[in-house]
Amino acid sequence: MPETIRSFIAFDIDNDSILEKITNIQSLLVKTGADLKLVKPKNVHITMRFLGNITPNIVEKIFEEMKKVQFTPFNVKICGIGAFPHLRYPRVLWVGITEGADHLRNIFNQLEPRLRSLGFAPDTKSFSPHLTIARVKSGRNKAELVRCITENSNYEFGIVKADCLRLKRSDLTPKGPIYSTLKQFCPQK
Repeated sequence: MPETIRSFIAFDIDNDSILEKITNIQSLLVKTGADLKLVKPKNVHITMRFLGNITPNIVEKIFEEMKKVQFTPFNVKICGIGAFPHLRYPRVLWVGITEGADHLRNIFNQLEPRLRSLGFAPDTKSFSPHLTIARVKSGRNKAELVRCITENSNYEFGIVKADCLRLKRSDLTPKGPIYSTLKQFCPQK
């Protein structure tokens, strides 16, 4: 049986100021006493498409399709926090994207049919540009958690340039996932 690679396509967040502000918000969320599993700041990214387990021989085909996506580098304004599926039942805590969300949707809409042509099943969730910062493991101190999210719903993190679309590998370890870049497409300005 061939080796498989757990993978996704994403834009990395490589801005120390933004990552520091995400760490600060995560600290506030932890202080609520909620039962959270935080995403390490170095692992925070904008997921464009989760691919699941792929074989090494399809990596190049995915990369060829990524290179057909048309975009020029653009700004992404990172602002606000919230929860999926909703505040009444928070399971995933996210940081929002205001400026640049339309560009991200456009890239997703270009990627999706290309990936389907390679045999990937359709993405069943509607694409919602965000950065996952934590997962909620239980209902412990939910009211405090919701209060903290509501109080920081307009928190401004800053602006990052989305310039390289990356095919990422995710290696799951007992200490959390380790992400590495398999391929990257960085169109010229």
